[in-house]
Amino acid sequence: MNVEVTPLPGIGVRKDFVLRNGRRIGVVTHRDGQLELIVSKSDDPDACAASLPLTADEAGALANLLGAPQLVAQLVEEQRDLPGINTRQLPILSGTPYDGRTLGDTAMRTRTGASVVAVMRAGQVTPSPTPDFTFTGGDLLVAVGTAEGLDAAAKILKNG
Repeated sequence: MNVEVTPLPGIGVRKDFVLRNGRRIGVVTHRDGQLELIVSKSDDPDACAASLPLTADEAGALANLLGAPQLVAQLVEEQRDLPGINTRQLPILSGTPYDGRTLGDTAMRTRTGASVVAVMRAGQVTPSPTPDFTFTGGDLLVAVGTAEGLDAAAKILKNG
């Protein structure tokens, strides 16, 4: 996928790419930090058909929605020939026991046999997080293990 970066003098930067149907979709990052999701008109790639302003939290949530499924699908495909091994997305909700604490604090692998293989935060993937990785509310963990281990991991993250 070819992402084009276009400086917008006095405004910021547009990053977009062409969809299969010919429309362009992208993000404008304004000089003041404001983010805007944009979609071009079908007959004019330089004209905006829709524009949605996003807060940083909204942009992060959207990125997680778009990025995490791709990562999980790839892991599921890679583990297809390993019976009994599952991949699951586990959220860190704001205010739950591990919001602001480290992966090591969970002792997840020791307690459940499940392993956290990646963390999605605001559209960025951290692969193979180390025990000192600090969780933040809104993080989406990608964990691998048995169904029972993943169930136990979800309970730990929710209840402590």
